[in-house]
Amino acid sequence: MAVQSVTQSAPPLKSKASTHNFIENPKIPFAVAIVLGDAILAFLIIKYVPYTKIDWDAYMSQVTGFLGGERDYRNLKGDTGPLVYPAGFLYIYSAFQYLTGGEVYPAQILFGFLYIFNLAIILLIYVKTDVLPWWALCLLSLSKRVHSIFMLRLFNDCVAMTLLHAALLLIIHQRWNLGLIMFSGAVSVKMNVLLYAPPLLLLMLKAMDISGVLLALAGAALVQIMLGLPFLVSHPVAYISRAFNLGRVFIHFWSVNFKFMPEPLFISKGFAIFLLASHLMLLALFANCRWCKHEGGLINFLHSRYVSMRLRLALFFSSSFKKFGNGSSTPINVLTKEHIVTTMFVGNFIGIVCARSLHYQFYSWYFYSLPYLLWRTNYPTLMRLILFMGVEMCWNIYPSNSFSSGLLLCLHLIILWGLWSASPDYPYDGHDSEDPKQSTSDMTAFVQNLLQQMQTRFQTMSDSIVTKNILFRICNVFLDINALDEMGNRINELEQSINDLKAEMGVESSPSPVAPAKPKQEDGSA
Repeated sequence: MAVQSVTQSAPPLKSKASTHNFIENPKIPFAVAIVLGDAILAFLIIKYVPYTKIDWDAYMSQVTGFLGGERDYRNLKGDTGPLVYPAGFLYIYSAFQYLTGGEVYPAQILFGFLYIFNLAIILLIYVKTDVLPWWALCLLSLSKRVHSIFMLRLFNDCVAMTLLHAALLLIIHQRWNLGLIMFSGAVSVKMNVLLYAPPLLLLMLKAMDISGVLLALAGAALVQIMLGLPFLVSHPVAYISRAFNLGRVFIHFWSVNFKFMPEPLFISKGFAIFLLASHLMLLALFANCRWCKHEGGLINFLHSRYVSMRLRLALFFSSSFKKFGNGSSTPINVLTKEHIVTTMFVGNFIGIVCARSLHYQFYSWYFYSLPYLLWRTNYPTLMRLILFMGVEMCWNIYPSNSFSSGLLLCLHLIILWGLWSASPDYPYDGHDSEDPKQSTSDMTAFVQNLLQQMQTRFQTMSDSIVTKNILFRICNVFLDINALDEMGNRINELEQSINDLKAEMGVESSPSPVAPAKPKQEDGSA
């Protein structure tokens, strides 16, 4: 069966229309000015602010061992400990070592370009979604901590988030398969990107049929297999256990959040289970009451996809349909850019709120989504700015203390509550209609369209049989009447299966395909 992803939107008008939009929309020239201004600021930071030695030397030691032929993850170590990142990290930082010779200053320049590239991508996403006012875009370049993470500490979080933002840009332009490949590449650098996986899977189920989802997931899995192949072939257990270790316990001293908790409780398994349960519960609540509100809730949405899958499988495995149908699938839905970005950013933010430990470099995981999330709430502009500055302040207190840790948790919860109680003026769904029964109507139309196509094909078959009736009588030796009987029985079974599915969906019965009548034999015929 051919698989198609979401249909592409019409290409934008060019020439005079593009120039007119550039002039009329103040966000575009303002975003360009932000990129140019931040490029100058990045140059000044690299030139005049001292570099902070943390992980770069450890990265280079791990890369040197990899380039030297070591394929056992247990033996790839650096000053800060063993290698705990997937294989994509090694390939990218091997390229960095080649370009910079392992020296810090050239690496800072390289990360300066990476910072500007990432900023340009995120500004393009903001301009496309049109959520913030033009002046609020400057918030994306005002973080002291994020500038430090990119250009003074050279963390791999910077690479992972740049790839993630590139994947998100592809997805909002309906390039789902390519976006999933880019997303998998981001995961191969650092696993925190998996916080985006649950909302991304939900969006894929909305945008594509089940075959499209499986194809996209297969492409993402293939990326992981190909990148990790040298390690999977030689030492698979060591690679999987080290690179994809979901049970790591971070050091309490360096944590920015939950620092107010006693260390024994902080590192306890019970606290980890509590945070995991909270994470899953919040995802389920937002999925049911916000992201799938239009479809009548998460359960109804999943049920409709299950029914659709059964219908498609019934048609696909029908010998009559396979023979006379074209076997093509159609896109299910084209999601709006705002719905995609909101779902992805909120899903990641829920993971941030429920994370047991956030180190300073982890601020890059969600800083670029923070202005977007604040403007998705109902809070007044002044409160949005206060919340933004409060979060930024908490991340710049060094060393972190119990007060800033508790304040950061309170600010996160206030933002999360604002997202939960967001005004209906900012819909979370990707449809124009607010009717919760629209999804059922869409499925009804889909089923009726398929039935109409089958009716047309079967009528064509019947007309062809009647037209060639004489030829069939003459060439009766080549025509097996029992075969026609069998075909009619299969059509009747298919009709009954479709009616059962429609009854399960609560859709009223509609005219069903009629089995072609068996040609009658005249008296005395041969």
